[in-house]
Amino acid sequence: MNKPHVFQKAPLVQEAEAGVYWFCTCGRSQTQPVCDGSHKGTGFAPLKVELKERRRVAWCGCKHSQELPWCDGSHAALP
Repeated sequence: MNKPHVFQKAPLVQEAEAGVYWFCTCGRSQTQPVCDGSHKGTGFAPLKVELKERRRVAWCGCKHSQELPWCDGSHAALP
Protein backbone atom coordinates (compact mmCIF):
# COMPACT_ATOMS: atom_id res chain seq x y z
CA MET A 1 0.00 0.00 0.00
CA ASN A 2 1.67 3.21 -1.13
CA LYS A 3 -1.23 5.68 -1.03
CA PRO A 4 -3.46 6.33 1.96
CA HIS A 5 -7.14 5.46 1.93
CA VAL A 6 -9.32 8.55 1.46
CA PHE A 7 -11.37 8.66 4.64
CA GLN A 8 -13.42 11.63 3.42
CA LYS A 9 -12.99 14.46 0.91
CA ALA A 10 -13.33 17.20 3.50
CA PRO A 11 -11.44 18.27 6.60
CA LEU A 12 -12.45 17.14 10.09
CA VAL A 13 -12.98 20.49 11.80
CA GLN A 14 -13.19 20.49 15.58
CA GLU A 15 -12.20 22.17 18.81
CA ALA A 16 -9.18 20.24 20.05
CA GLU A 17 -7.91 20.34 23.60
CA ALA A 18 -4.23 20.90 24.40
CA GLY A 19 -2.34 17.61 24.44
CA VAL A 20 -0.77 14.91 22.33
CA TYR A 21 -2.62 13.31 19.43
CA TRP A 22 -1.59 10.46 17.16
CA PHE A 23 -2.97 11.46 13.76
CA CYS A 24 -4.05 8.64 11.43
CA THR A 25 -2.07 8.81 8.17
CA CYS A 26 -3.38 5.61 6.54
CA GLY A 27 -7.06 6.65 6.45
CA ARG A 28 -8.30 3.33 7.86
CA SER A 29 -8.78 4.24 11.54
CA GLN A 30 -12.32 3.93 12.87
CA THR A 31 -11.55 6.73 15.35
CA GLN A 32 -10.68 9.51 12.86
CA PRO A 33 -8.75 11.69 12.99
CA VAL A 34 -6.71 9.73 15.54
CA CYS A 35 -5.01 6.39 15.04
CA ASP A 36 -6.58 3.15 16.27
CA GLY A 37 -3.81 0.82 15.02
CA SER A 38 -5.49 -0.03 11.70
CA HIS A 39 -2.28 0.89 9.86
CA LYS A 40 -0.48 -2.28 11.00
CA GLY A 41 1.00 -4.05 7.99
CA THR A 42 0.38 -1.13 5.61
CA GLY A 43 3.71 0.69 5.82
CA PHE A 44 2.00 3.73 7.36
CA ALA A 45 2.55 5.05 10.88
CA PRO A 46 0.65 7.63 12.92
CA LEU A 47 1.93 11.18 13.13
CA LYS A 48 2.51 12.64 16.61
CA VAL A 49 0.90 16.06 17.01
CA GLU A 50 1.21 18.19 20.13
CA LEU A 51 -1.14 21.10 20.67
CA LYS A 52 0.07 23.59 23.27
CA GLU A 53 -3.38 25.10 23.79
CA ARG A 54 -7.03 24.45 22.98
CA ARG A 55 -7.86 25.59 19.45
CA ARG A 56 -10.04 24.98 16.42
CA VAL A 57 -8.29 22.70 13.94
CA ALA A 58 -8.99 21.33 10.46
CA TRP A 59 -7.51 17.82 10.38
CA CYS A 60 -6.92 16.41 6.89
CA GLY A 61 -9.66 13.90 6.09
CA CYS A 62 -8.36 12.77 2.68
CA LYS A 63 -4.85 11.99 4.00
CA HIS A 64 -3.24 13.57 0.90
CA SER A 65 -2.38 17.02 2.33
CA GLN A 66 1.17 18.25 1.88
CA GLU A 67 0.82 19.81 5.36
CA LEU A 68 -0.32 16.78 7.39
CA PRO A 69 -2.02 16.65 9.79
CA TRP A 70 -3.71 19.86 8.62
CA CYS A 71 -6.00 20.22 5.62
CA ASP A 72 -4.46 22.16 2.74
CA GLY A 73 -7.31 21.70 0.27
CA SER A 74 -5.71 18.72 -1.53
CA HIS A 75 -9.07 16.90 -1.39
CA ALA A 76 -10.37 19.25 -4.11
CA ALA A 77 -7.99 17.67 -6.65
CA LEU A 78 -8.82 14.04 -5.83
CA PRO A 79 -10.87 12.04 -8.34
